[in-house]
Amino acid sequence: MRASKPADTNADQVGSMREGVLTQKHLLIGEDGSPNNYDLNTGLAGAGGWRTPRHRHNFDQIRYVVEGDYPYMEDKVLPQGWVAYFPESVYYGPQDRPEGLRTMVLQFGGASGNGYLSVEGREAANDALKQKGEFKSGKFIYVDDSGEQREEDASAACFEYATGRKLEFAAPRYDGVIVMDPSAFAWLPGEDAGVEEKWLGSFTEREAKIGFIKIEAGATYVAGKLPSIAILFQTKGRITINGEEFTQGSAFEFLPGEELVSLDAETETELLCMTLHRF
Repeated sequence: MRASKPADTNADQVGSMREGVLTQKHLLIGEDGSPNNYDLNTGLAGAGGWRTPRHRHNFDQIRYVVEGDYPYMEDKVLPQGWVAYFPESVYYGPQDRPEGLRTMVLQFGGASGNGYLSVEGREAANDALKQKGEFKSGKFIYVDDSGEQREEDASAACFEYATGRKLEFAAPRYDGVIVMDPSAFAWLPGEDAGVEEKWLGSFTEREAKIGFIKIEAGATYVAGKLPSIAILFQTKGRITINGEEFTQGSAFEFLPGEELVSLDAETETELLCMTLHRF
């Protein structure tokens, strides 16, 4: 098991590949180069907000709105407390995140096996590309060897610089972002006494899943039983693990086959549970 507390994580500002100000706290990071590499972070839109053009990625994303309303497309908003699955190769945006919007995002390798470029690699590419051209309105604009001005999506430009290969997209498995209202789902009994679960969905043939776990005060949830990498984000309550206390905003990684871990709830606790694709 790995765990992270928000107070123990530094806030980093996202580079210039998009327009506006966005700071992120990277809570957990996966294995670089693995098809299941991932980054779990919380983001806060700063002064003036944060904007991106319509675009797509070659990796998956799960977004949960902690505070505010998240306009993920020109005419669509993800309300506070809702969850959305952004499949690889599916377009979304333009986004215009308002100042003060807080979100949790899990970015991870999709079912195609294309993996996920690390934040470190992305930001290094961002810095290097600024020597060649400029980032403006979510685009990378530069002059090619023949003297022609070119522009491309900023995220794609960073990927291609960092990896040295052309960004390619798998055939989309879905035709759009999948938006879920957790309050519309019922809690069902879990395996452990005093624990309830509600699964919002299972996605692709590799069964990435999204759901919530609720632990009554005084009850224990035994983690580590799921068949793929499980990422938990604590949305409310207080728990202890081997005597160490964790509160809202903490995050946990459980690998399949590892030793089971007991999460003891001091107060009623809820966790967003996300399992990565099975490879």
